[in-house]
Order: sequence, then structure tokens, then C-alpha cells
Amino acid sequence: MVKLTKIYTRGGDKGQTSLSDGSRQPKYAPRIEAYGTIDEANSAYGLARLHTAKLKQGQYDDMLSRIQNDLFDAGADVSTPAGSVKAEYELRIIDSQVVRLEQEIDQMNADLAPLNSFILPGGSAAAAYLHLCRTIVRRAERLLVQTAENEEINPVVIRYLNRLSDHAFVMSRVLNNNGADDVLWVPGANR
Repeated sequence: MVKLTKIYTRGGDKGQTSLSDGSRQPKYAPRIEAYGTIDEANSAYGLARLHTAKLKQGQYDDMLSRIQNDLFDAGADVSTPAGSVKAEYELRIIDSQVVRLEQEIDQMNADLAPLNSFILPGGSAAAAYLHLCRTIVRRAERLLVQTAENEEINPVVIRYLNRLSDHAFVMSRVLNNNGADDVLWVPGANR
């Protein structure tokens, strides 16, 4: 259980922050950028939930609630370097979390018509925010892949983020009246 009694510590005032094992890194370090972007994605999911909480179909808000919790798990995973003393006791993203996303994607995608064009972010407010989530998650994934070139990263986190961006895309289509309200790209429309 986390217990926060003091919000500011002054520990980061000189441009460094602590990983979960207590080691210090510059705030611009790739690992810090990656889990900071995961945190940013989590905030965007909170915005999307402002619009899914009102829907009669509560399963979408339930999915996003689970995703927000998973994203905190992912941040904890990335903030704990492999091989640290704490690593064996810390949270790690596991395969079943990826499988759950895949099952939800398949379920949501089953009734959607195939696409004949790329989609512009928009349509309903929920869909627009899910597109924002998708792009932030993609950035987090890119940063994590880059970090993994020099540091050991749990590969399941990378798979989770890859699937999560697909999940956001498919859910955005579902919440756009099963794709009927998707905003389609028209190449060269404004030439």
C-alpha cells in the first residue's frame, strides 16, 4: 500500500529523480521519459472517461478503468530497473494483461465494418480523446523501445503498449456509432 504524507520532497530540485529502487537519474533520462509518457497517457484516459462514464454501455468505462490501473502498473514496472534488489518484489506487466486487451479488441471489432480510408481523430468527444490516448501511448511505446536498446525493460510492457494503442483505436470507432460517425481522411481534399 502506498502512503503519501508529504507531497514535495525537494529531491528533484537539482534535475534528478529517484527510481523505485532508490537510484537517481536525470529527469530527462530515457526511462524517466518513458514512464512519464505512460503517466501522460493515463491522464488522457481520465479525460476520455469523462465521456464514457455517461454511456449506457458501462463496459467501455469499465475497460478504461482497468486500463488506467494497468498504466500505473506499467509505470511502476518501468521505474524498477531489472536486477535491482526491489525488482523481484515489484509490479510487472504480465501476459494476461496483454491477452485481455486482445480479447477486448476482438470483441469490439467484431461488428465494425472494414476501413477503406484512414480516420481523422474526431467524431464524438469520447472518440476524440481516445485518439489522443492512442497517440500518447504510441509515443510511450517508442520511448520504451528506445530505452530497451540500452537498458533491460520488461518486453511485456512494450507489447502491452502496442496492443493498448490498437485498443484505443478500435474503441474510438465503436464510440463513433460503430464507425458510422468516423471522420474519414480524404487525400488531397484541400488542394
